Amino acid sequence: MTPKMRIHFTDNYLLNPTNPIEVNLIGAGGTGSKVLTALLEMNHSLIDLGHAGLSVRLWDDDIITEANLGRQRFAQCEVGLYKSVALINRANRWSGTNWKAETIKFQKNTLGKAPENAQANIYISCVDTVSARFEIAEILRGINNRWGYRNTPKYWLDFGNGKFTGQVILSTIEKLEQPQSEKYETVAHLPFVTEEFGDLLKQSESEDDTPSCSLAEALEKQDLYINSTLAQMGCSLLWNLFRNGLTENRGFFLNLKDFRSQPIKV
Repeated sequence: MTPKMRIHFTDNYLLNPTNPIEVNLIGAGGTGSKVLTALLEMNHSLIDLGHAGLSVRLWDDDIITEANLGRQRFAQCEVGLYKSVALINRANRWSGTNWKAETIKFQKNTLGKAPENAQANIYISCVDTVSARFEIAEILRGINNRWGYRNTPKYWLDFGNGKFTGQVILSTIEKLEQPQSEKYETVAHLPFVTEEFGDLLKQSESEDDTPSCSLAEALEKQDLYINSTLAQMGCSLLWNLFRNGLTENRGFFLNLKDFRSQPIKV
């Protein structure tokens, strides 16, 4: 007997929301700045299709420097501004949205509590360090799941990359109710990236986490198009959750050096 294909059905609230889907985008650098552009496109398209769209809050405490120009979505006139503020102001002017910027890290405060405004439906992390991912995972495990509220946490989409390689992993924050299906084996829980690939993440942690002083130095660490390629492919996964209502893949591994992509099945 042929085994059934494993499928995760999109949480119903994302498909039929009463309000815009709340998204916490964590990180506004090489990947995050381009994910924000993709979310603008997604928001516009969803609204045109009769959906309530997205409400994005961008988290980053970094200031724009000369080294960020070229590889990230910043202009010369924005040097010295907070990355999150510059990007959100530009997004809102462009699209008429009322998205928000946070000029702090997405991390626990001095009392060990999640930051204010941490509650959302979807979390998208575009962070540089493994420790930041484990911090996000800890916050998501402890966040107050107020069932029935519009911003109940549903999904975590994590982007990570090296110089030529990267991965995007979709996780559920808790088990999400799945419909009965004779055709598919439905999967309610997609484990956190820190659970499934924790050891690999720790092994991949770079010892050099100092900021790049120039674009040339930054390009030694990350190839020019690795971030934008990950952003497009990863946001395509999210888009498919909205458009198709299901997914057989929960992410992918990418090697831009030899143009290989390997899907990660549910």
